[in-house]
Formats: sequence, structure tokens, C-alpha cells
Amino acid sequence: MAAQAASALDYRENYMYGSAAPVRKEYDEPAARPAGAPLQRVGTAQRAKSAASEKTRQGISPLAALGSLAIGILMLFVVLAQISFNDVARETVNLNTQLRELSERERLLEITYESVIDMKMIEQYARDVLGMSKPEASQSVVLFSTMQDRAEIIEVENRESALRGFGAFISSLTEYFRG
Repeated sequence: MAAQAASALDYRENYMYGSAAPVRKEYDEPAARPAGAPLQRVGTAQRAKSAASEKTRQGISPLAALGSLAIGILMLFVVLAQISFNDVARETVNLNTQLRELSERERLLEITYESVIDMKMIEQYARDVLGMSKPEASQSVVLFSTMQDRAEIIEVENRESALRGFGAFISSLTEYFRG
């Protein structure tokens, strides 16, 4: 029993809180921390001091800046294209509405026009005013031909006379459009 008590005592004195980790008697007691001061990990104070003392600023890569600029410009183009697309879509809707209205108006005008035409009145006008009459059976003759139609081209013997004829044609056209 004495051996067991000695080993238990040894266990309590040499090991930390009953674990297998040996007690280290060499570590310093933690320094008193002022009230309200943040807790720091070991070594972070040294890193903070070295970073503050160096005061080096890392630059931005020119390629990264150029890429960011290109992305910004492309995004601007996308926004402008979307605005333009919305304007065109709005105009398309307006034009389609106008087309539907005009198609309906055209249909109504055709109905009105067809209701105004009176074939009996036209026939009477043609007979009384213009002196026309319906053709009789003896007046119309149907011709049947077994030969195909053909055309003859007359060659101009002198090229200069053809050019004079063409010039006369052009001059007559200009005279027509002037007057």
C-alpha cells in the first residue's frame, strides 16, 4: 500500500493535472495584464512590431490594373448596349402597335370602298356616257396558233446612227423630265 501511495504522490507532483504531460517548472508566471487590454497570442506582438517598423507597401501589378480597367470598360459597354437594346425594344413595341392600328384602318377602308362600288352604275355610265356595249358572240373570236411567237431583231448597219438614235432618246428623256 505504501508503494501505491508513493506512486500516486509521484503522479500528482510530476504530471500536469493528471495527464501524461510532465510538469515544467521552468516557465514564467504570466505577466499581469492591464484591465481592458486585449489578449494576445505569443509572438503576435513581435510580428506587429516588425510589420510596423518595416512600413513597406506592396504595389499593384500593372497587369492586374490593366485587367481591372478592361473589365470596367467591358461592363460599361454592356450597360450601354442594354440601354440601347431597351430603347429599340420600346420603339419596336410602339411600331407594332401602330402597324396593327393601320392594318385595321386599311381593312375598314377596303370594306367602305367595296361597298361604294356599284357595278350597275358603272355599266350604265359606260353605256350612256362612253357609248360602250357588251360584246356579242360574233364579235369575239378565239385564235389558236400552233406556231410559237417569235421576234426579229433588226441590225443597225451603221454604229454611228445607232448612237445618234440613243442620243436622241436620252435627250427626249431629259426634255420630258424638265417640262
